[in-house]
Amino acid sequence: MAENIIVYGLVSSGVYALLAVGFSLIFGVARIVNLSHTAFYMLAAYLIYSLTIAAGLNIYLSIAIAIFAVAVVGTISYRLVIARVRQHEATTLIVTIALAVIIQEAILKGFGGNPRSVPKLISGATEIFGVGVLNQQLLTLGVVLLLILATWLFLMKTKSGVAIRSTAQDRETANLMGINVPRIETLTMAISVGLAAIAGALVAPLFVLTPGMWTHPLVMVLAIVVLGGLGSLQGSLIGAVILGFSENLVVFLAPSGAFLKTSVALTIMLIVILIRPEGLFGVKFEEERG
Repeated sequence: MAENIIVYGLVSSGVYALLAVGFSLIFGVARIVNLSHTAFYMLAAYLIYSLTIAAGLNIYLSIAIAIFAVAVVGTISYRLVIARVRQHEATTLIVTIALAVIIQEAILKGFGGNPRSVPKLISGATEIFGVGVLNQQLLTLGVVLLLILATWLFLMKTKSGVAIRSTAQDRETANLMGINVPRIETLTMAISVGLAAIAGALVAPLFVLTPGMWTHPLVMVLAIVVLGGLGSLQGSLIGAVILGFSENLVVFLAPSGAFLKTSVALTIMLIVILIRPEGLFGVKFEEERG
């Protein structure tokens, strides 16, 4: 039991971390609460299914095409729709949730409501400390760790990464320094949606696909970023681990835990907010911005 909680907790935390980091990035740079974020995660999973099962393409090629295509769709959606209303917060929320519903309805129309599945990238299991762990789960954890490290190195060591951090800290100053802020916002959106698409690619071989699979991750991502401190990447990582493991503790230990996991995660978020309204790392993030 404990071993299953650890394995599934790590997998859930990793997927939530990718989603939350992407969500926090676009919020930090463009001040957008993108409620369509996890719909792109779902879109990537269904594209992989379509390319692999319906078109008969190699699954690795299908994953690459799906991630690229979703990143392009997300970027175009930002430039043509979201960027035009980003100054109006309420309108942005409505527009992004509308995009999510459009994606859901398109998937429902194209694939129906029946659950779908994608073949695993690697089969079999590996015994670790006497516990059998699926190789697909190990691959997921490895990819998550590499992507988080790569994202950190990109933000800290590259010119584009420095520009993204500068824009997140102070848009006006970044603009005065010659940084092309609209271009940086577009780049950040591409990275954000790309991370969501990769999360969808990692989840597709592990779980069944349904047209509503984006809703629970969205609730969890919102809880994670608020818990960690809205806009804080460090907070997103810590929040993902806390809520990822909390979710699986409830699922494995509580009666009817699968129906309680979301409410427990939100309860933890509310408790932290009552004690520390800015989230776990909100103050630190504001100091970094100053």
